[in-house]
Amino acid sequence: MSAAAGPLPAQQQRLLNGPILPTLLRFALPNMVAMLATALAAIAETGFVGSMGVASLAGMALVFPLVMLQQMLSAGAMGGGVSSAVSRALGAGDTARANALAVHAMWIGLAAGLVSTAAMLSLGPALYALLGGRGEALAQAVAYSNVAFIGAAGMWMLNTCASVIRGSGNMRVPSVTLLAVAALQVVVGGAFGLGWFGLPRGGMAGVALGQVVAYLCGALFLLAYLRSGRAHLKLAITATPLQRELLRDILRVGAVACLSPLQTVLTILVLTRLVAHFGTDALAGYGIGTRLEFLLVPIAFAVGVASVPLVGMAIGAGHIERARRAAWVAARVAFAVLGTLGLLLALLPDLWSGLFTQDTAVLASAATYFHWVGPGYGLFGLGLCLYFSSLGAGQAVGPVLAGTLRLLVVALGGWLLAQAQTPPWTIFALASLAMAAYGLAMAWVVQIARWGA
Repeated sequence: MSAAAGPLPAQQQRLLNGPILPTLLRFALPNMVAMLATALAAIAETGFVGSMGVASLAGMALVFPLVMLQQMLSAGAMGGGVSSAVSRALGAGDTARANALAVHAMWIGLAAGLVSTAAMLSLGPALYALLGGRGEALAQAVAYSNVAFIGAAGMWMLNTCASVIRGSGNMRVPSVTLLAVAALQVVVGGAFGLGWFGLPRGGMAGVALGQVVAYLCGALFLLAYLRSGRAHLKLAITATPLQRELLRDILRVGAVACLSPLQTVLTILVLTRLVAHFGTDALAGYGIGTRLEFLLVPIAFAVGVASVPLVGMAIGAGHIERARRAAWVAARVAFAVLGTLGLLLALLPDLWSGLFTQDTAVLASAATYFHWVGPGYGLFGLGLCLYFSSLGAGQAVGPVLAGTLRLLVVALGGWLLAQAQTPPWTIFALASLAMAAYGLAMAWVVQIARWGA
């Protein structure tokens, strides 16, 4: 331990010495509830927009991937880098360093949010037009985007604060906050977008305002919580000068990890383009399948994020073998849960697809999707979980290379299948193969990585 070391709080002692599986599950379950609530809030928001007409729904389709990209960057990639740095410092017993890292994380989050706002306000309309937005759909996309990205700093600050607190081993406060944020987003978005409670209908801008208000309130609450010292960390902003070494500690993991969400979005875009070639029914079935992934991925995210402080504190304390055991325990949990759900849907696809349509052609397309992709969910969940564990260990390059492999499998395989004019099931089989390749690559990366070196 460093000279700044002191006795660790009981919660952090459990992270370093307690049984791994019970500790992991205790951390993962509140995260899972919070992530699912966030996903359901996004689905409710889509429902609000759908009631405004086809043009609004089309506009939302243009903006939504970029909003989700910002969420993945701030909560997953850079958030993983933040949690990793804080947990490693606490594991080494250096609370002063952890406090300073928290302040540096705040500045990184604020800067990233402001850059996002400037970029989307200036480039958003041209980008949506490039993606195919025309006429009223483009106008609706810009109306939503201009409000949503004005509040980008709120989303970045909320997710950064949550990542700092998770890095200290506290999952309850971020999870409860995200639950409240999801509920507030639905209420405020419905009120200002649809005119609930007698308010004037603000349309797309009003729905987007719900997100802005909710994330800003959540960010302010977590900032106040950190400044109070109740988080076992003390956010002393004015008393902490910027240090290049601390910025580097966060960014060497978080900035590199930001490539992974970009790879994910590119992979989805390539697959969507390949499936669209087969017509509306195939695309609709694919859309139903990927909608399930929108609920499954938060499960792997919740388990993976829970593994970050377990791995990070063990690395910081020099307990490398415990860090590896924690990573593999978390990976097996994610594999078991997502694998079971994937196999269930492969056998009984209409359990999910029937919630959205009764069109026989679309149901058949969705069934084909689940028959092929469902068995790949387990390895995909394993890979996602090991991605977060690697960030906890301060390793980001290997996970990015595993994501690159998945993208290459989809891009090159898709090109070959398109040239051969193969049937739709081959695209779904390719998607499953890419998931499996990603999971196996991540397992190999973790196996050979020199953690703590």
